[in-house]
Amino acid sequence: MAVHPRAGQPADPSDLVDVARLVTTYYAEHPDPTAPEQRVSFGTSGHRGSSFTRSFNEDHILATSQAICDWRSAQGIDGPLFLARDTHALSEPAFVSALEVFAANDVHVLVDARDGYTPTPALSRAVLARNAGRASGLSDGVVVTPSHNPPTDGGFKYNPPHGGPADTAVTSWIARRANELLAEDLKGVRRIAYARAKAATSAYDFVDAYVGGLPSVVDLDAIRAAGIGLGVDPLGGASLAYWTEIADRYGLDLTVVQQHIDPTFRFMTLDWDGKIRMDCSSRYAMASLIDRRADFQIATGNDADADRHGVVTRETGLLDPNHYLAVSIHYLFDHRPDWPSGAAVGKTLVSSRMIDRVAETLGRRLVEVPVGFKWFVPGLLDGSIAFGGEESAGASFLRHDGGTWTTDKDGILLGLLAAEIPARTGSYPDELYRKLVERFGDSSYARIDAPATPEEKARLSKLSPDAVCATELAGDPITALLTTAPGNNAPIGGLKVETDSGWFAARPSGTEDVYKIYAESFQGPEHLARIQDEAVQVVSTALRSGS
Repeated sequence: MAVHPRAGQPADPSDLVDVARLVTTYYAEHPDPTAPEQRVSFGTSGHRGSSFTRSFNEDHILATSQAICDWRSAQGIDGPLFLARDTHALSEPAFVSALEVFAANDVHVLVDARDGYTPTPALSRAVLARNAGRASGLSDGVVVTPSHNPPTDGGFKYNPPHGGPADTAVTSWIARRANELLAEDLKGVRRIAYARAKAATSAYDFVDAYVGGLPSVVDLDAIRAAGIGLGVDPLGGASLAYWTEIADRYGLDLTVVQQHIDPTFRFMTLDWDGKIRMDCSSRYAMASLIDRRADFQIATGNDADADRHGVVTRETGLLDPNHYLAVSIHYLFDHRPDWPSGAAVGKTLVSSRMIDRVAETLGRRLVEVPVGFKWFVPGLLDGSIAFGGEESAGASFLRHDGGTWTTDKDGILLGLLAAEIPARTGSYPDELYRKLVERFGDSSYARIDAPATPEEKARLSKLSPDAVCATELAGDPITALLTTAPGNNAPIGGLKVETDSGWFAARPSGTEDVYKIYAESFQGPEHLARIQDEAVQVVSTALRSGS
């Protein structure tokens, strides 16, 4: 799709959301429960929407919070619930609405002791720490965040007692119940006044608990001893207080380059489509930090809930997320001697095949799963997966001793790892990636979108390999047609076609009338373009034959 002419440039006043109108609409407008786009719908990371489109209003949060209470009751989950929020404008009112429902249902809610903003990985850590060694009285959590989405959006994520993203069975149950409540005009929702709800909460110091545990998973002593100058841009998100605490507590040469919290995110540069979006994997959204890369030995950024990372080096600028994942895996398995010898590398099936080659040379099993970090949760919990990463710049890994750190993505952790790598090896991540290229070949990788009707998207999500008639892709024999992931046999909600030198995967978008084509070639950009062109033809033919 075309890049906006102002992409990468500072936002103008005309780009900013009217926060007062956005919040007023949250309370004043009500969704139509018969309209699919206005119902509760959990994607790969919670329910998201905007009050302007009646897809994220108070009714949604009241219904979803009650549905979570009903789910907890049905599952016998009776420990405290951790409730956190990020810096989006709709996060504050949604936080209040949720608290009123949770308290009315006699759920003991733990909120931030500093009345601040909480990254998703800090909530995951809190749930795991609270549940360690327990068989009953288990805790769970909710993070009110739309992640990297624009300032107009709100989001609501549920993390069960395992601390990671809820799986499809859980989110489907919650969404179904929430939509029933919406259709019944919220008659089944219990709610009490905010003052009473707030008085019933207890305080939990998310910052202290998370920051205090970091030496168990990343080598902060090495970073400090090497004097690594680290620049950090929280992009106006929930990680701001955490980075400040990390710098102070561990004596790091760490500069937080942007310390404003503003729900308009007026300090951002525009993303590829001209929208404000806190996407730390986008060179347009990260333009300000990239421009300052000469000021630091290495720099990093996070999205609004800090579950994603972006790494910037002096020579390369913003690293491709796939490149950094490959480097991180290669480095970690060589510098974590106490990790379980049989622990695997986890990746989503749309991540680079460079990871496959790294895992093979490490002698580690590769676990390839569908898109969504939830698929890594069991392995990160029991130590059978030491590192789980996805192409959209999300990852986490085990502690030094092989124990669980988080079961959700941790952008702060991956940012600190980018400083540990040169501290321990003397080489920066982009330098190490070039060494991988010399050893395994160069990868060309990209994602494009192709138009699709809702009916075509539905057919794509249920496509059978038998619907693909092609035997070659970009001149190479097709070696595999996948509609389930090799690592766990779970449906991928689309199609992946592989050859020895490249592949593509096609998945329907959850928010637009398009499907996404991820593709990679080890024969260069021209070969990648052929794969992309033929991918559209292969998918279109398969959809026609499957209709």
